[in-house]
Order: sequence, then structure tokens, then C-alpha cells
Amino acid sequence: MISIQTIKTSIDDLHNITRAEIAIYDPNGTVQTSTSELEHPGVKVICDFAQSSADSQAKGDHHLFGIYDGDEILYVLDSIGKDENAYMFGRVAVSNIEHLVQAYKEKFDRGGFFQNLLMDNLLLVDIYNRAKKLHIDIQVPRVAMLVETLPEQNSIGGELLASMFSPQNGDYTTAVDENGIILIKKLEPDQDYDDIRHIADTIVDMMNSEAMMNVRVSYGTIVQELKDVSKSYKEAMMALEVGRIFYNESRVAAYNNLGIGRLIYQLPENLCEMYVEEIFGDESPIDFDEETINTVNTFFENSLNISETSRQLYVHRNTLVYRIEKLQKQTGLDIRVFDDALTLKIALMVGDYISYQRSR
Repeated sequence: MISIQTIKTSIDDLHNITRAEIAIYDPNGTVQTSTSELEHPGVKVICDFAQSSADSQAKGDHHLFGIYDGDEILYVLDSIGKDENAYMFGRVAVSNIEHLVQAYKEKFDRGGFFQNLLMDNLLLVDIYNRAKKLHIDIQVPRVAMLVETLPEQNSIGGELLASMFSPQNGDYTTAVDENGIILIKKLEPDQDYDDIRHIADTIVDMMNSEAMMNVRVSYGTIVQELKDVSKSYKEAMMALEVGRIFYNESRVAAYNNLGIGRLIYQLPENLCEMYVEEIFGDESPIDFDEETINTVNTFFENSLNISETSRQLYVHRNTLVYRIEKLQKQTGLDIRVFDDALTLKIALMVGDYISYQRSR
């Protein structure tokens, strides 16, 4: 519901332009706000007007108007003055406030609609009926994007995201928990996943530069109908978690680019434990020291190139070879050989997944 502070701002703006004196009462005759200390027409006068079916009423210098939400009277507006301008200013104020009420109501209803849509709480017929009432396009390409924040930064992140993507452009933001904001992004027909990646990178950069927030962004696949937005949202949730486990160095995770991490994420934990035991025996990859892990990861990033890896690690080539041979003695895998390197890479990822599951 629209706040009294918003209504006060509206009538104060009108007062500053026209010098009109306006007061707002609830249907019980209690003053809610006014442009200045004004004469009260009387509780009985306000109550009688609120209970009548009259659109407006004049009592001396007081011009009373009803502010409605549909058939329900929300407030009584009192425009005070002896000339015709008082009546006209009252009409203008009522029109302005009723439009504000409708806008705030639609904003609230849209938030609730998208939350229920994402949680699959709506029947198909309800999706189409409510979308029509809320003036939401049904058949346009969209993608669900999830922005993960710290709980204490959620409200700030939501405001910043809402300023970047507005409903006027067909974009909607909402939240289902305190750890993230959801953006339902409307796309143009010619936009593809490269464009979505650019949008995600922009969000990360903007959040960092404007609010010093170190966020993660994930997104699902492009859907063509409103009813499929929940599917894209679930994909974004999986992408966020898979990215956190396997690609922690990246701030953006795309569902259509999760690679082998997607497969490992969907494996039963006991099957993963069997695989790790098969590769490492009693030696767990969790027990590898930081130097070994850093060496292996850099070696993989450089496509098993010893010269480039030693340069990036700032170590002599022979030192790198020594580390690789030491790892070979531990695991029986020579990561200079492609098959062994692939086996170790997968095993390390499976080990990361097991550690994540246990930490939960």
C-alpha cells in the first residue's frame, strides 16, 4: 500500500505550485497528513461523507472528495478554499493520488506474481489471467538472472538493480530469500547468450563500483513464454551453486556453460566418494597442500605447457618438473600425459564437490 509520506509529498508539491490547502483523513475522520495546520471540518462530517455514495461534497470552505481503490474508499481529501480553484485543485490531487495508489498496487502485485511464478505456485490459467491484468507480456523472450548478495546488502542491491532495469522496459526484479535478488530480463529477438553475459558482467561491475558489493551473478536459458520463466530461474540457481563449487574464481555462471561441473553436481555423493577412493586410495585430494593445488591448476590452465606454467609460477622449469614427479609418486598419475591429467582434473572436481556437500 502507498505510504502516507508519499501522499504528503504529492500534496506538498501541489501546494508549492498552486498554494492549495489540502488535508487527508482516513474514513474514521482521523487526519493523516496536511499541507499545514488546517481547520478540521469535524469527525462526523468526514465519517458521513465516507459512508455516503457521493463523489464529492462541499461544506462551507471544505470540498470533500473520496480517494478510492476500486470500490473501497481509502481516504477522504479536503481541499479548503472559497473559490472554484479549491474544487479544481482537489480534483487534481485526488486524480494524482489514485494513480499513485494504482501504481504502487501494481508494483506490489507484480512482485507477488513473479514470486509465485518462480516458485511454481500458479496454475497455467492463473498465469495468463493475472499477467493480463498486470499488463505483463506473455510471449516475449526472457531470461532469469540471479544476483547473490550478502544478507545485509540485499536491500541496497535490490534498489541498485531496480534502478538499472525498470518495468517500463519489461524487466522485473524480485526476491525469494535474503541472499539474492532475481532479475527477470526481457530480451530483444536478436539478443543471444553473448548479450546476456555482457549484461551479467555489467551488473557485477556496477554493483562493485557503485556500492562496493562483491556479488555473483548466474543465469538460466532463454525462454520464449512467461510460464517457462520458473524453469530459467531453477537453471540459474543450479548455475550459481555449480559455479560456487567448481568455478569459484569466476563471478558469473551461465547454465549453458557449466561443462563437466553440471554432471558431477548431479551425481550421488556415495558414487563420488567411490570414484575418489578409486583414484587416490587412502590419500584424499583435500589433503593436498596449497602449493600442489596451485601448481596443478596453473598447469591445466596452460594446456599442460611446462614452460608457460613455470613462467607464471615464477619457478625454474626443473622445479616444476620436480613437483609434477612428486605428485606422480603420490597419486600414480603423470599429469604431463593427457589421460592422467584428465583423470586428476575430474577427481579434483569431484573432491571439491564432496567437500562442499560435507560443509553444508
